[in-house]
Amino acid sequence: MTATTRRAGDVILKLDNISLSFGGVKALTDISFDVREHEVRAIIGPNGAGKSSMLNVINGVYHPQAGTITFRGEVRRDMNPHRAAASGIARTFQNIALFRGMSVLDNIMTGRNLKMKAHFLEQAIWFGRARREELEHRAKVEEIIDFLEIQHIRKTPVGRLPYGLQKRVELARALAAEPSMLLLDEPMAGMNVEEKQDMCRFVLDVNEQYGTTIVLIEHDMGVVMDISDRVVVLDYGKKIGDGTPDEVRSNKTVIDAYLGVAH
Repeated sequence: MTATTRRAGDVILKLDNISLSFGGVKALTDISFDVREHEVRAIIGPNGAGKSSMLNVINGVYHPQAGTITFRGEVRRDMNPHRAAASGIARTFQNIALFRGMSVLDNIMTGRNLKMKAHFLEQAIWFGRARREELEHRAKVEEIIDFLEIQHIRKTPVGRLPYGLQKRVELARALAAEPSMLLLDEPMAGMNVEEKQDMCRFVLDVNEQYGTTIVLIEHDMGVVMDISDRVVVLDYGKKIGDGTPDEVRSNKTVIDAYLGVAH
């Protein structure tokens, strides 16, 4: 499946005039764009363009000095990571953030934390509601393990896995939260060609089968142009392009600043 076969819905995330500074350094300057339900929305740009800062603004790690974020019709200026997660926004990171000594299964189970209602004592004695909850959560995790084809490593400590599989486990943990929007920060960085092809397939499957909206940072332009519905381009913290892959590919400002003649 390609981007052209999907049907994006209404705007669910809108960023208006976002500006973010650290001391005297401007990370983002007056950036506006939106994300539509069910689409794959890519954010691209050179190193230092502000891409990860933008993801951190969306899920509340950073608080912009100016601008507003509207998610599902609600304007938010005080987003934080817990509130973002509770609202259905999940995140993977450029640097893998897994518990290396824990098994794949247990790592993915941590993605269910927000959905657990049993209190600590119930969990400690594994009785009643806690027991029922854990069985339900494990069933959901096993479904994700099957979906991402990692059954053979489900009991393996994450620290023993090759990099590409660790990235897949991190995706699985994010999916365990059943997000409506998934923020992926360079999910294919450091992968070989075969691993990238697998990850592309899984990202598209997540988008299609789960209906999850994807916001993606990626440096591989072949990947971006193949799987994205729309692309926003940042350079030195400013937006220099926004549109379909074809529109961005032919944008002279983007070519001069980022893609280059060779692309």
